[in-house]
Formats: sequence, C-alpha cells, structure tokens
Amino acid sequence: MGILCQLRGSKRTEILICIGKYGTHVQFIPIIRVMGITYQQSGVDIDAANRLINRIKEPVLQTHRPEILTDLGGFAALATLPTKYHQPVLVCGTDGVGTKVELAIEHDRHEVLGQDLVAMCVNDILVYGAEPLLFLDYFATAKLNVAIAERVISGIADACKQVGCALAGGETAELPGLYTPNIYDLAGFCVGVVEKDTLDTRKKVQVGDTLLGLASDGPHSNGYSLIRALLREHKAPDTILEEMLTPTRLYGSAVLNIVDSVTGMAHITGGGLIENPPRMLTEDLAIELNPSTWEQPDSFKWINAKGQLEPVEMLRTFNCGIGFVIATRAEDSARMRSKLEGGGERVYNIGRVVARDAKPNSDSLLLIKK
Repeated sequence: MGILCQLRGSKRTEILICIGKYGTHVQFIPIIRVMGITYQQSGVDIDAANRLINRIKEPVLQTHRPEILTDLGGFAALATLPTKYHQPVLVCGTDGVGTKVELAIEHDRHEVLGQDLVAMCVNDILVYGAEPLLFLDYFATAKLNVAIAERVISGIADACKQVGCALAGGETAELPGLYTPNIYDLAGFCVGVVEKDTLDTRKKVQVGDTLLGLASDGPHSNGYSLIRALLREHKAPDTILEEMLTPTRLYGSAVLNIVDSVTGMAHITGGGLIENPPRMLTEDLAIELNPSTWEQPDSFKWINAKGQLEPVEMLRTFNCGIGFVIATRAEDSARMRSKLEGGGERVYNIGRVVARDAKPNSDSLLLIKK
C-alpha cells in the first residue's frame, strides 16, 4: 500500500500526516521556508534597544545607591529602604515634560529634557520633605535613535546624581504608527522616603505665615503648547529661546535642609501660581500673593508682550519666575531665607497666609483652595 503525506499548519509549525500500511502517523515539524516578515521589518529593532542599554550603563552606574539590589536591564528594580528611617513612608510621584519635547527636538537640545523629567517628579515629592530614593523612566518613540536616546537618558542620570537618587531602571518602547517619525515622549516615576514623625509633627499652615518664593530658571516644563504657538508667529531672541530651553530647577538640596521649619510647600507646575500654592491650605485659609515682589525672567516678559495674556491667565499658565513656594512662621522667615540663599537659591517674600474672607491689598491677589 502506498503512503499519502499531507502538510498542514501555521506559519511557524506544520503537521506532517502520513497514512500508510501500518496506520496514520502524525509528526510536528518546524517550518524551514523563509518567513515573510520580521519584527524589525515591522518597525521594532530589539538590537537597537540592547545597544542603548550598553551605552547608558556607565552614567546609570554613577547614580547607584546601596539600597538598590538589581542591575540595569532586569524585569524590575529591587530596593531596600534606607536604614536611617525608623518609620519610613514612601512618597511616589510621576510626571512628564509635555510638549517641551517638541521644542528640544527642534533645537537639538535633548539633554535638558532629562533634568526636566527628574525635576518634575522629584520637586513634587519634595513638597512632603521626601528624600529621593529611586527613579524610573519611560522613553517612547516611533523608531529608536540610539544616539538621541542616550543623550536624553544621560541627562536623566546626571539629574538623578545631583539629587542623590538612583536611576534604577526604565523602559524604551518603539511604537511605529503611534508616534510620528523623529518624535519621542517621556514619562518618569520617582520614589522617595520620609520619616513618618516629620509628617505627623510638622506645624500646620496658619494665618500670618510668610510665603517664600524660590526663583525659577524660566518656564521650566509648563505652558509649552502656548509658547510653541507664539514661536510659530514670532521669532524669539536667542536669549529668550535659551531661557525657554533651560531645564526645570532641582530644589532638593536647599529645601531638604530646612524642612523642619516649614509649615507648607508647593511645587509650581501646571496651574501656575494661581492653583498650586493654595493646595497647602485648609478650607478656612487663603493666600495673599503680591506679584510685584519679584522680578520675572525675560522669557515671561516676552510671552506676555507677544501673547497679550490677561494677568490671571499668565499666572495660571506659568510659574512667572517662582518655581517653588514655602510657607513658614513669620518669626522664622529671615532665618529660613538666609539658609535657602546659602544653598544657592534666589528667594523672595511673595506674600502671606490670611483668613479666607480677608480683603487683600490693592496690589495683591487672594488665592483660595478650590
């Protein structure tokens, strides 16, 4: 009796069915013909991601802390808690850098975005007096450019090193079809630690507290959709453009030295000076903010002149020169200001805490918690 053979199966595996004298025999055999398409041909280059990991190992290693238990390239990052804390509380924050990415790409300033990403997350957890412990990043693009990604991640590592935070891991994703060519996006995630007692025993914000404003280095990472709209209509001087491309300031070193004497803190990000400072208040309090007490950087003057924004819209969209706000008892404010300035910050007395129903001075704004 003859033998009838038939091949059936998927693209990867076929079934050889043989019907002969002694019955039917079934065997799974691997495909041997050439595949029609590869993952790389569809737009994802795993080898490029591996090259990137090799190129960023050195700057990442420079951020190492003894609490980090894993090496770069694992599935997840493992860390112990610093032993100096008796009742450690984890403080977590996540953020991105928004459409400032487009401006940095246009002007080949990829490194600045690394500090932007770290600062946006670290400054947020700093509000609770948290020491930055570890940082994770997410880099997404249509097609991975290893050289550009290396510049961005090296900037992230350098900023982590400045604040004593370990760059413990991250993710690089190629998403062809989701992003346009030569564009990428960033997200960051930070974990910090604070002693529970410092949260429980911190003095509360009250009427009469002084507000100290720490100067920003420009727009930082907020309001760039509006900035880019203005730049499409008006050419900015090089000095203005440079200020717009300056990364978000890292406030950790100076602020962590004075957290024992603060009553409240606010990082000035989206929502500007209108919405962020009131977040430290209880419902019965308000902030009397005096915008005439500090000098705005030139970039904000240019934005205001070209955009003709209403004063409240300007203060709600941008930090307008104040990147971080600290509330403290009036009797402690001079000492606090001196310590902050000794830590390299430019500090202004920008207002005070008042009762919610207070009448502000003619040159001040009354800000309430929504």
